[in-house]
Amino acid sequence: MLETLRTLSRWLLAAGMIFAGISHLFWARREFQNQVPDAVSEILDKDAVVVASGAVEVMLGASLVVLPGSRRTIGAILAAFFVAVFPGNIEQWLRRRDGFGLDTDRKRLVRLVFQPVLVAWALWSTRR
Repeated sequence: MLETLRTLSRWLLAAGMIFAGISHLFWARREFQNQVPDAVSEILDKDAVVVASGAVEVMLGASLVVLPGSRRTIGAILAAFFVAVFPGNIEQWLRRRDGFGLDTDRKRLVRLVFQPVLVAWALWSTRR
């Protein structure tokens, strides 16, 4: 029963990552550019960062499904990815940048609280 729940959870996370990654590449690029920290955009083009992170999200999401033998490693990489993008979420909150309906400080703060949930979800759903 627990293994079935982990599998369903992993597949749901995979679908969410693939959807998010595709949205980075197409219809939500501007929204995601609002989350690129200023320090990063001084070095790299914001659009390039968004496209690259979208491609990584699609690959990680697909890997959760098509590489079940490596799921624990992929889960750890995905958790690290969620940690790596967290500064963008913090900057969005600190600089009061709107995006994805996050148009109040409270909504942006709730999103910050949800990030550790994503890290835990990636790790829990990929355990054996």
